[in-house]
Amino acid sequence: MTQQPQAKYRHDYRAPDYFISDIDLTFELDAAQTVVTAVSQISRNAADAAPLRLDGEDLTLVSLHINDAPWQDYRLEEGALVLENLPERFTLKIVNTISPATNTALEGLYQSGEALCTQCEAEGFRHITWYLDRPDVLARFTTKIIADKTKYPFLLSNGNRVGQGELEGGRHWTQWQDPFPKPCYLFALVAGDFDVLRDTFTTRSGRDVALELFVDRGNLDRASWAMTSLKNSMKWDEQRFGLEYDLDIYMIVAVDFFNMGAMENKGLNVFNSKFVLARAETATDKDYLNIERVIGHEYFHNWTGNRVTCRDWFQLSLKEGLTVFRDQEFSSDLGSRAVNRISNVRTMRGLQFAEDASPMAHPIRPDMVIEMNNFYTLTVYEKGSEVIRMMHTLLGEENFQKGMQLYFERHDGSAATCDDFVQAMEDASNVDLSHFRRWYSQSGTPVVTAQDDYDPQAEQYTLKLTQHTPPTPDQQEKLPLHIPFDIELYDHEGKVIALQREGHPVSNVLNLTQAEQTFVFDNVPCQPVPSLLREFSAPVKLEYKWSDQQLTFLMRHARNDFSRWDAAQSLLATYIKLNVARFQQQQPLSLPLHVADAFRAILLDDTIDPALAAEILTLPSQNEMAELFQTIDPLAIAAVHQALTRTLATELADEFLAVYNATKFEGYRVDHADIGKRALRNICLHYLAFGDVQLADKLVSQQYHSADNMTDALAALAAAVGAQLPCRDTLLAEYDEKWHQDGLVMDKWFILQATSPAQNALQKVRELLNHRSFSLGNPNRVRSLIGAFAGSNPAAFHAEDGSGYQFMVEMLTELNSRNPQVASRLIEPLIRLKRYDANRQALMRAALETLRALPNLSGDLYEKISKALA
Repeated sequence: MTQQPQAKYRHDYRAPDYFISDIDLTFELDAAQTVVTAVSQISRNAADAAPLRLDGEDLTLVSLHINDAPWQDYRLEEGALVLENLPERFTLKIVNTISPATNTALEGLYQSGEALCTQCEAEGFRHITWYLDRPDVLARFTTKIIADKTKYPFLLSNGNRVGQGELEGGRHWTQWQDPFPKPCYLFALVAGDFDVLRDTFTTRSGRDVALELFVDRGNLDRASWAMTSLKNSMKWDEQRFGLEYDLDIYMIVAVDFFNMGAMENKGLNVFNSKFVLARAETATDKDYLNIERVIGHEYFHNWTGNRVTCRDWFQLSLKEGLTVFRDQEFSSDLGSRAVNRISNVRTMRGLQFAEDASPMAHPIRPDMVIEMNNFYTLTVYEKGSEVIRMMHTLLGEENFQKGMQLYFERHDGSAATCDDFVQAMEDASNVDLSHFRRWYSQSGTPVVTAQDDYDPQAEQYTLKLTQHTPPTPDQQEKLPLHIPFDIELYDHEGKVIALQREGHPVSNVLNLTQAEQTFVFDNVPCQPVPSLLREFSAPVKLEYKWSDQQLTFLMRHARNDFSRWDAAQSLLATYIKLNVARFQQQQPLSLPLHVADAFRAILLDDTIDPALAAEILTLPSQNEMAELFQTIDPLAIAAVHQALTRTLATELADEFLAVYNATKFEGYRVDHADIGKRALRNICLHYLAFGDVQLADKLVSQQYHSADNMTDALAALAAAVGAQLPCRDTLLAEYDEKWHQDGLVMDKWFILQATSPAQNALQKVRELLNHRSFSLGNPNRVRSLIGAFAGSNPAAFHAEDGSGYQFMVEMLTELNSRNPQVASRLIEPLIRLKRYDANRQALMRAALETLRALPNLSGDLYEKISKALA
């Protein structure tokens, strides 16, 4: 066993002993062996002549000079180059070689298809050259790239292009200069042969910015939506946040091999091609919206992440939580605010709450880390965004924007902390956020319990709220948080009752700051129906004893669209819990008629937005359902999910068919009204697939073969797989034959088979490992087949014989040495053993013990396995 990785702690932070003001890089590119020359201007920051420890991995040293003279006073250690007896200021020149072609971890400089590209966040730059690889060292980068012109006609890096020329031997060079100091994690280099989509954007101050989008040859017809999304992002950031782009050029490159979704490198964003490429036949509506969101996210990082970066990686949510909030607002301003909010809340309830209840539970600003890549989590990103959203709720848009302006005034061009951000918000708004700060340091999901009482004589309504956060492995003791709790009261006719106390109006956002608080409202003329935690105003679990009548009333009358959806979720939750208990006691499963009628009313309501109706009619996922239970029974949950689907399909069969047949389109458009109507029509088809088999088979086949877009074709295919229709195998084979050469389109097909309810799902997944379109070296394929099986097919993954866990051990053993980052993301469902019964726990524990015993276990996996087994 190699030496166990060591933990790092946030409280141990100290400023670097040396700073680097400028770095001049030259790359002589070759896939087998690239020569890197790095010339850095360095000055000492420490009082005494401390040694300079530079990070470096998988590098071969060629030469080392200080102020143009060879330097002997150094030593190479595991992961570091240590220099001694240095002057106060000096020029350091390092020449080293690296091998992009053998870099399967996809960190640093690596090969993607025929192109070469980089990924340096979090700690990838150390795979390029020895350097102070930490986010609080900001330098100005100049980069010269030399390469074979035929093989690599495009040579790209950060900043503005300042020079280019030809060399002998068929080679050429390009030089880039980035005027803005940045940490090395924002460095980027791409070399390859691409098709380019070009456009321009004029900023509000009248500067013309060149926009260039690079895609693999032959994919130009799939690039225009990404360009539209980029221009929309640039315009929105100027209008809503007053932020303008600052370079002469903005470039996006789409690559096939990428561990992340995309990367905000200054002026040169490298993207996973799934978040760039789209045309109607290959991408679904959801793909289009995801491209818009991710393009926006990376562009918004130019200010929240690049111009102001994080002091250390514990502060990751400073840039990520804030930028996710910004991309969510962008999507909501451009599309349907309600549907976006519902989508974000589904992620929180189905996935982030599960993370909070896992061995990897951590605050949005972690205190301890072993492997930084493991903290690119839903907690840091999505819960981090919810914390920013709560701040926005407490301050209001105007004060929030003042806080943003103050934050940039104070920290532009520097590395900041989460505390710096909250301080700017506090100072700009004069709102005390000292108690609110606890959200940054406390892990876990708070549970808020609501109890109410109505006094008809006094016309007084009393709401008592209590909060508690269950202990997590990292923190046993929990303190009360500042929870903004949004409510509305309705009378019997669905009219809103104004909130008042002692003659004064009361804000609909209650400030719950103690373990227990009581709120009293006057002049309430009748027993009200309360709408609680509107807009999911805080990332908490709510416990309140709703009656079915209250919930069906809110589904119909709540004036807030999110609240209508949320009422439907609460209504279903009651019967999900009831039916899981019935399944475990081998009793028949059922759903009362009045529940089906509540959904029928939504389906037949002409005034409701079709996109919202589709969301209300979509059952919670099995992962969302699992979060209703302390101990998860995956087989019971799968059975109940199936039973609820079939019951609604039977009860509402005529209505589903009528709405399906009545919804027509004149060709495909990426238009929010059309997206909503397609979503409603396709949820109707999904339910129809679980009804009359002959009719279902005919409708699904017809839709698949007549579809002029991927949204409708995939919806038909998903219905065939989900309901196990006779046409399933034929349609799957047709899709494979048509698309097998397009990896991104095949990812959808892999996901459908990996998440199939068929008894032989695991056997099928094993067979697909040898499919012509599958590659264990491509993270997108791995996530679509292995990741979807483990994360989104709980009944098959948690099979009682442990076969799913055994499969996972085999895959992770292979990926541990090949790509530790991807392996670490896949292991999540396996480390959550404490949520399952004793038999499954024992099998999961045995699987983890097998992995822990691997020789050369990566730090990424070691951290998660050791926490799970603790």
